[in-house]
Amino acid sequence: MTKEEFIAALKELNIEVTEEKLAKLNKFYKLLVEWNSKINLTRIIEEQDVYLKHFYDSLTITKVIDLNKVETLCDVGTGAGFPGIVLKIFYPNLKVTLIDSLEKRIKYLNDVIEKLNLENIKAIHSRGEAYQGSFDIVTSRAVANIEKLVTYTMHLVKKNGKFIAMKGNIDKELTPEIEKKLSKKYQIVTIKKFLLPKENSNRSLVVIINK
Repeated sequence: MTKEEFIAALKELNIEVTEEKLAKLNKFYKLLVEWNSKINLTRIIEEQDVYLKHFYDSLTITKVIDLNKVETLCDVGTGAGFPGIVLKIFYPNLKVTLIDSLEKRIKYLNDVIEKLNLENIKAIHSRGEAYQGSFDIVTSRAVANIEKLVTYTMHLVKKNGKFIAMKGNIDKELTPEIEKKLSKKYQIVTIKKFLLPKENSNRSLVVIINK
């Protein structure tokens, strides 16, 4: 995905694109490549692949939530900062907490936060299940299967808040049996399936309310 294609795709998602946001994203990409040579962050480092599979993919969460109306967001197992840092760049209104279990990734995340001059965002060295907090939105991208993921995250979702799992093909994970089991305690309100542009790979957004 070229930068021009990226910008066009964001307009289809009704995401405001500014030169400042694009400049921060470009700097984020350069920091990702720089740090990836020192620690293992991602196998995806080609610029057009990063713009598609990391940057654009992170922003597809807006298909199920208007982040302009959200105050607090927690990204569990953020890894290289996806989706949390990308969401913060495009939605500066968000107060973002990034959680990751590897301390060396926290050092990288703090470097990105500092060099991009991002405010109201912090990186926490912890496991999701061990951290305590209360957020409007909790999200996680490519961390664990949906049943385990719920046990790692739902205690962080405030009452009537939402957990949004960002997945590939959800069908094998969210079987009718698992969905029934989860529905006893939580309310699965949306399962949004779509294809990532260019490569047409499967994506799913599962929205669960902490009722």
